[in-house]
Amino acid sequence: MRIVTLETRQWSISWRQFLKDNNRLISIEHNLLLRALILTTLILFGFFLISESGFLSLALDSDRSYISYIILGLYTLLSLHWLYLVLELSTDQKSVDEAYTLFEQANPGSLTSEAGCIMLDDQEIKDGIFSDYLKDLIRKNQNTSDNEIEHGILLDALGERLVAKHSFGHFASDMLLKLGLLGTIVGFIMMLTPVGELTDFDPNVLQQLLGQMSGGMAVALFTTISGLVTSTLLGLQYQLLDAAAIRFIDRVAVSVDVLVIPMLANGQKTE
Repeated sequence: MRIVTLETRQWSISWRQFLKDNNRLISIEHNLLLRALILTTLILFGFFLISESGFLSLALDSDRSYISYIILGLYTLLSLHWLYLVLELSTDQKSVDEAYTLFEQANPGSLTSEAGCIMLDDQEIKDGIFSDYLKDLIRKNQNTSDNEIEHGILLDALGERLVAKHSFGHFASDMLLKLGLLGTIVGFIMMLTPVGELTDFDPNVLQQLLGQMSGGMAVALFTTISGLVTSTLLGLQYQLLDAAAIRFIDRVAVSVDVLVIPMLANGQKTE
């Protein structure tokens, strides 16, 4: 029993030490992707509950304008595009983390650009937004005679590049809300049109009129709900992506200031 307890304690200590040594790597490589998968799972679970309660089928069947179908279809496509951007940024984060480890062990002047590839000693930095940034930085270092390299403009350009990738998602979120409001207008038009055509106050005619008006009101309400819910969810998804992009830019700025620029400066002195 004592032997098992000692082995368990040793395993626990070694596992905690492993997590401590690899905490930075785990957080950089998997943090964004795990958060995105958790959020996606929660959204899918929410839609599953709505579908099981019958509310989703009721909303779609009651919408004679089919705007709710359009909203849900667009939201599905936009969510897939969001997942693609998440995977791309997560890959870039992993590339920065791997390069940071290589920079810590590299010699001055070992960072070069050869045939469109970034080489650090004998290892190649993976293609991506970070490698493109390093190419511009090396080119700027070769064309300037200053001892101190200023990379603020390049860093701003990197941020603008990421913002440009995410700008369509924010526009799409606003577009979904506008589609919901459009459905509201269409629903009210469908509700009020039969009133203008009313010429007889027969009870059967009034009953039919009330049915048409309730159908128009259902279109207005369900399309509004669809637009509000999908717009809010998509905005939340891109808010998560924007926060990750800010952390990515911060990581790049620290890596370049602390390791890359001194390496390039020392390489110039050596030459």
